[in-house]
Amino acid sequence: MFTLKQLKPTRYGFGEGLKALGEKYPNVVALGADITSSVSVNFFKEAFPNRFFSFGIAEQNIMGAAAGFALGGKIPFATTYAVFSALRATDQVRISICYNNLPVKIGGAHAGISVGPDGATHQALEDIAIMRVLPNMTVLSPCDATQTKLATIASVEQVNGPAYIRFGREAVPDFTTEDFPFEVGKGQLLKEGKDVTIIATGHLVWEALQAAYQLEKQNIDVRVINIHTIKPIDEDIIIKAAKETGLIVTAEEHQIYGGLGSAVAEVLVKENPVKVKMIGMNDQFGESGKPEELMQKYGLTSGHIAEIVIEINKQKRNNERPD
Repeated sequence: MFTLKQLKPTRYGFGEGLKALGEKYPNVVALGADITSSVSVNFFKEAFPNRFFSFGIAEQNIMGAAAGFALGGKIPFATTYAVFSALRATDQVRISICYNNLPVKIGGAHAGISVGPDGATHQALEDIAIMRVLPNMTVLSPCDATQTKLATIASVEQVNGPAYIRFGREAVPDFTTEDFPFEVGKGQLLKEGKDVTIIATGHLVWEALQAAYQLEKQNIDVRVINIHTIKPIDEDIIIKAAKETGLIVTAEEHQIYGGLGSAVAEVLVKENPVKVKMIGMNDQFGESGKPEELMQKYGLTSGHIAEIVIEINKQKRNNERPD
């Protein structure tokens, strides 16, 4: 059973990972967008001030410049809020970075509804869909601060081309350890189960685990899988879960269209079709509010996940009964 170590923003893990890379690789540089400390790039800036470049509020320019740095032999980290890196600068990411398959690493900060008071304009809920459709792009969505550090390091050491790393602002449960293996493209089985599988990503991995622990008391045996790499996705772990449990629930802090749920369904429709229930933002924008209240309102908590599992597991049992 995974236990809570502390509450820690995933953006801190990104900053720690970036600093660790700077210490190891002298060609790593960081590009900022006038929100340096907000996205934890200050960790790198303070350690390597001559390798940090501030562009101000010019996200499209940052992506073009990052491509230039990469062509010059550097490994640039271009970091800003996910709504800007994935949406405002899509053209530059697509043509300057992905088309040329350059080793630019993009930090998508403040992702999801849990940004809270910043409201709909700053709550990135479409970034996974946009980034995973771009050729050559690797999409990473780690589950906590510790794993965000590992994912940031892996974006350089395991990915030759462009990579997008998605992380949040608020302090969330930090429950993994640095010795828990992180391999790009390989999902992680966090809990065994035979009745239903919950496949989650990002902040909702902890919520999925809590739902599974709650459901044990109702004799529902839930498997929990962490998909920290949306692209390339681990097809084997998904297909195995579908064959062995017959029911899949996906959970993400993102629109249900184009995100993790869609990626999982794409795998299963080709290999092993089963019922898939997607939990996420249901084709709607967020709003301003306290992060915990928004997560509750939009059904992104362990309690809501547990209710969904109970419902579809009941349907499964009813369908299996002989006439």
